[in-house]
Amino acid sequence: MPARPLDDVLLELQELALATVAPQAQRIDQAGEWPETSLRALQKAGMGGLVVPEEKGGLGHGLYGLMRACETLGQHCASTAMCYGMHAVGSAVIAAKATREQTQLYLEPIVRGRHLTTLALSEPGSGSHFYLPEMRIERLARGYRLDGTKSFVTNGSHADSYVMSGVSEAGATPGVFSMLVVPGDSPGMEWSAEWQGSGMRGNSSRNVDLRGVELGPHALLGEEGEQAWYVFNVVTPFFLTAMAGTYLGVAQGALDETRQHLQTRRHAHSGQTLAQSALLQHRIGSLWGMLERARRLCYYAAEQGDSHGPDAMPAILSSKAEAADAAVTIANECLTLAGGIGYARGSRFDRHLRDARAAHVMAPTTDLLRTWAGRWLLGEPLLSG
Repeated sequence: MPARPLDDVLLELQELALATVAPQAQRIDQAGEWPETSLRALQKAGMGGLVVPEEKGGLGHGLYGLMRACETLGQHCASTAMCYGMHAVGSAVIAAKATREQTQLYLEPIVRGRHLTTLALSEPGSGSHFYLPEMRIERLARGYRLDGTKSFVTNGSHADSYVMSGVSEAGATPGVFSMLVVPGDSPGMEWSAEWQGSGMRGNSSRNVDLRGVELGPHALLGEEGEQAWYVFNVVTPFFLTAMAGTYLGVAQGALDETRQHLQTRRHAHSGQTLAQSALLQHRIGSLWGMLERARRLCYYAAEQGDSHGPDAMPAILSSKAEAADAAVTIANECLTLAGGIGYARGSRFDRHLRDARAAHVMAPTTDLLRTWAGRWLLGEPLLSG
């Protein structure tokens, strides 16, 4: 059993989100500012090691804990939730087969709140096919040299380390590649300007060029060519869980705002609140049902993943797709229900919709996830085609 029960962790997280994360959400969105204050507060509160196993000093909470944490943060600031989630994913990948040296270099500082990591798998030429990197890994006498470009790196230029993938040999079989952890201060890393998105504006999503970046022997995670194991057992479940949780939180945040609006907004001629309208009651009830259906699937997916249940893979693949559909629909409908107030630029309804809309765009896309789930259920190769 984890040293700190998840309910206690989530209660502390909710208090921190209300006190620190929520008050900064509007500024982060408007300025496109990386949520440093919120992330540092999470680290200081001991949340940096949420998914790191207990035997390595972490809190020992797996996919379900990550789902709930990102959902809690996503209700208040989607950018903070995504940045924190990608740190947790990177932590899980490092921890999966960490050596003694990697535990000392990365996991112990992560647990102490002194190290922020993140995932950096996407590349300009691979799109949603994050499992087909082109970055080259050259083996040196004592270590490795990297050459290539990673794109849309959340926490880009701010993290202390980056979990990356690359091909070890020229002409290697597609899908056979290796995973490394790259210190953020490595010479040869050059960051592009920040990408300006419609939503998720605090992510610091940036491209990074690696030109002759040399790393020591402890950079390699697991064995060379072992990335398929990481993709199926660590990257996919933790990555999709973090995103699904974040978008559940965005949808919940939009619904909460709308309920408050309908309960307080009155017609001048009758004195009745909008909440007294039967039509609006019906629409709110429908949106609540949509969110709860998505939430139950997402929770089930995380629980199946933690227990290695028979439905783990199709449920996890479907979780981000279902959360995306729910978040986009609910945020859009909530803006409509808020009327002109919601349509105003910079309103919370506007922010929730822009943040939610990223759900279908962020790889793996919704269409790809549904295809993969279908392949799995039909016994076809997941990554074929």
